[in-house]
Amino acid sequence: MAPPNNHTDHSGHNHAPHDHSAHDHAGHDHAGHDHDHTPQVTSKNERKILISFFMIFSFMIVEAVGGIVSGSLALLADAGHMLTDAIALLLAYVAFRLGRKMADSQRTFGYARFEVIAGLVNALTLFGIVGWIVYEAVERFREPSPVMAGSMFIVAVVGMLVNLFVLWYLTRGDSDHVNVKGAVLHVMGDLLGSVGAIVAAIVIWYTGWTPIDPILSVFVSLLILRSAWSLLKKTLHILLEGAPADAETDKIERHLMQTVSGLKKVSHIHVWQITSGRSLATLHIQPKEGADIRAVAEKVTQELQDKFSIEHPTVAIDWVGDADCSLKKPPEIDLHAGHAH
Repeated sequence: MAPPNNHTDHSGHNHAPHDHSAHDHAGHDHAGHDHDHTPQVTSKNERKILISFFMIFSFMIVEAVGGIVSGSLALLADAGHMLTDAIALLLAYVAFRLGRKMADSQRTFGYARFEVIAGLVNALTLFGIVGWIVYEAVERFREPSPVMAGSMFIVAVVGMLVNLFVLWYLTRGDSDHVNVKGAVLHVMGDLLGSVGAIVAAIVIWYTGWTPIDPILSVFVSLLILRSAWSLLKKTLHILLEGAPADAETDKIERHLMQTVSGLKKVSHIHVWQITSGRSLATLHIQPKEGADIRAVAEKVTQELQDKFSIEHPTVAIDWVGDADCSLKKPPEIDLHAGHAH
């Protein structure tokens, strides 16, 4: 995580103290720089998620009743998946509401990471529903039961249309947040479940071969499993403080050394994500002898923001060897902005 604001000497790393009230941030105006880290698109996503939740939850009840009446495992599995869809959407809505809460002294980044927790819960519920589908399918193979293909077909078609609409609605506009992606994966899996139920109903109607019902249920569950694994990896990567894609430490070091003149060395690079699309970084830089420390620090900060989309770079100066840069008076360093004064 990011270092505390008090700066002490660590074997040659002098983090000069700074007083925000005593100096301006030449070129870094705090009035024009928004430090509120709440998502910019929350209100649109909230409405999108809430409407989708009510639609999915309502039809889930219809599909569960249809599955019981028709005796179709495919419909029951799809209804179970729709239940996890509804839970996922509800968690996503709660995540967005919490994400709007302001940061405080104990939670300096607010509640934005709750989105990642919701994404993790979504992935785990997908694994749970896959296990249930496979178990029920094995039981159906052992003891086949009659299926009413007509009722099954009608309910499955309506379910497919509902899922198509919800999928279209969720993917309109912004859909980069990890919990929105999780909800989309749920709906996509459920859409496949509806298609599988339609195919099974047609086969049973024309051939009377009921094993197609559990077979297609297992096939759909494998597709769901693939989506669940992808979402689980993404959320765990964020929770384990993993670097975002294309922002690995070696790439950052190589890019800075190639593009920032006056830079002698880059070290102690740490990059992580608070939530989907929000990356932070801390690093130490050692300027060359005679280099303009302020210009070097500002250029490093700019490159991290522009090239690697790092929202909040924290740059520390290594005062060792040639890094004194022969300045007449000691500079004042704003570590959070990456500027020397």
